[in-house]
Amino acid sequence: MTLLSYIKALSDETRLRIYSILLSHELNVNDIGEILHLSQPRVSRHLKILSDAGLVSSRRDGLWVFYRAHNGHRSTEILKELVLQDPNVSSELQHLEERISQKAREKTFFYDSLAPRWDALKQNIFGNVHIAQEIAERAGQCTTAADLGCGTGELLPYLADKANYVIGIDRSPKMLEEARRRLKENGRHIELRIGEIEHLPMRDGETDLAVLNMVLHHLTEPQRGIMEAWRTIAPGGSCIIVELDKHHREDFRSSLGHRWLGFPKKLMEEWLVGAGFVMKDAAQFKTSSGLRISIFVAGKKRR
Repeated sequence: MTLLSYIKALSDETRLRIYSILLSHELNVNDIGEILHLSQPRVSRHLKILSDAGLVSSRRDGLWVFYRAHNGHRSTEILKELVLQDPNVSSELQHLEERISQKAREKTFFYDSLAPRWDALKQNIFGNVHIAQEIAERAGQCTTAADLGCGTGELLPYLADKANYVIGIDRSPKMLEEARRRLKENGRHIELRIGEIEHLPMRDGETDLAVLNMVLHHLTEPQRGIMEAWRTIAPGGSCIIVELDKHHREDFRSSLGHRWLGFPKKLMEEWLVGAGFVMKDAAQFKTSSGLRISIFVAGKKRR
């Protein structure tokens, strides 16, 4: 693509606004429409122009398509710098980021509303597979273990049998309330913290084992969650990830807040290796509901 095509595509104020938020976020048409208060047909029309100009790339997941600014070429990197340095764009981005933060808060409220029913909802997915037990069997004895996205805390007692100290982290206050109730009689040496997977309230190398149990499909960028887990794991420690294999249950988006419809085994292993882990093991189980669940075990190299 030529510089002229880039300039033409960004000469429209609305397209410039769309492009500016896609520089740091992966969003679908509905997301963009809500943030910018635009109709979906109008958003789609502008996205096509940006895509045809080579400024935006897309990823299809089931019936949804997600967009983000195209990276990698020297010309687009220069253009990105110019856009972000523009004072008018910077001011506009501050307002847009506030709207995105509001959407994130609304998502937290959504998970709060699911908290009382969360265990039953998970049972519908896992069916005959006892995930907590499968994780415990793969977790070695260690000093500290962390459940990143602990939900109502079902896994925490299992980790307490493997570690001297356990940390449970979740973004939903209501989920953590349910976890506290569950741990009322057996919560010694278990600490609950509120926080985001992409920005964990943990020190570098604070844990020997980090578990991401059915949480990555909720994230906009699962790779960031994996890299954050790597940061918090001490050298020689391990990471266990449990996720749905690729599926087509579109209803999970509205009923359970899933952003990704599962992950192919190859992609998850690529993300783990890319974050700095060494693959140790991978297994897959077919549930009575027909879904497949994958468990990945990876290690962090010793210095």
